[in-house]
Amino acid sequence: MRAIACIVLALLLAVPAAAEDPDLIMKKTTVWKLLSPDHKLGTYAIDDPDVEGVTCYFTVPEKGGWKGWLGLAEELSNASLACRQVAPIKFKRKLEQGDEAFSQRRSLIFKKMQIVRGCDAKRNVLVYMIYTDKMIEGSPENSTSAVPISPWGEAAPPAKCADWVSN
Repeated sequence: MRAIACIVLALLLAVPAAAEDPDLIMKKTTVWKLLSPDHKLGTYAIDDPDVEGVTCYFTVPEKGGWKGWLGLAEELSNASLACRQVAPIKFKRKLEQGDEAFSQRRSLIFKKMQIVRGCDAKRNVLVYMIYTDKMIEGSPENSTSAVPISPWGEAAPPAKCADWVSN
């Protein structure tokens, strides 16, 4: 039993942490539980770490009950996503199509939620997708959001995502 606990602990420590924790916007109860924490929907915000001026908001279900409270429950794969331009857009570095903007574990070991970004060069739009993958099988549950790169105030002309995201 100790050996299994040591292996699980080693695996948990080997998983890299997300670059930054998302900001909690709100939580709403979806299933009330009498003696344990409720099931909830949590809405969070993250700023794209590589594209200044873009914030993504996502909502994910969070399991309650004692397993959820202990962090042992496997979370559902459902998620919604809305990304917006909140300031002049500036690219911090060259990017690849499908680069990860954010990731978060959704179970003790095997499941991970990811937000990835790409560029629609024809329309000069950043496209973000949220999905969950699993070591054995992923989930088709996903959501997509698009951010047209627009002029912002008196700033210089907007950047072209095609100059910063390669195929």
